[in-house]
Amino acid sequence: MDLYQELILEHSKRPQHAGLREPFEGEAYHVNTTCGDEVTLRVHRDGDTVVDVSYDALGCSISVASASILAEESIGHSLEEVRETYAAMRGMLTSKGADPGDEETIGDGVALAGVAKYPARVKCALLPWAALTDALARTGADISPEPTSGRTA
Repeated sequence: MDLYQELILEHSKRPQHAGLREPFEGEAYHVNTTCGDEVTLRVHRDGDTVVDVSYDALGCSISVASASILAEESIGHSLEEVRETYAAMRGMLTSKGADPGDEETIGDGVALAGVAKYPARVKCALLPWAALTDALARTGADISPEPTSGRTA
C-alpha cells in the first residue's frame, strides 16, 4: 500500500485531537451537502497562537483524515503559520494534481495530494479547513488566504 494511502487511513482510524473540548473561543459546524460529511470544529487561541483545535467529524476517511491533519498542523502554531498551511493545502487540493504539496508547510497533508485529481473529493478534504476559517473568524482572527492580485513572482 502506498505510504500516503497509509497516512490517510491512519489519520482516519486514529484521528488526532478528536472530540470536542473546552475552553474554546470559536466553533463552526459545516456539512458537505454533496456527500453528507459533517464536522463541528472548535478552536482555542491565546493571542496569535492556536492553543487547541478539537472536532467531531463524521464522514469519509478523507474528511476525517483532513480534520486530524488540520489539528496536528495548527495546534501550537501562530495564526500566520496556520494561514500559510491553509493556503498551501487549498492550493494543493484545488490544483487538479499539478501541485504535489510541500511537506515542510503541510506535513502529513501531502498524503491528500491525490485527492486533487477527484473534484468531488476535494470538498471532503477542504471541509474541516473551511470550518477552521469560520471558527477562527468567530474569535476575531482571519486566516483566509491573502489576495494574490498585484503580486509579482
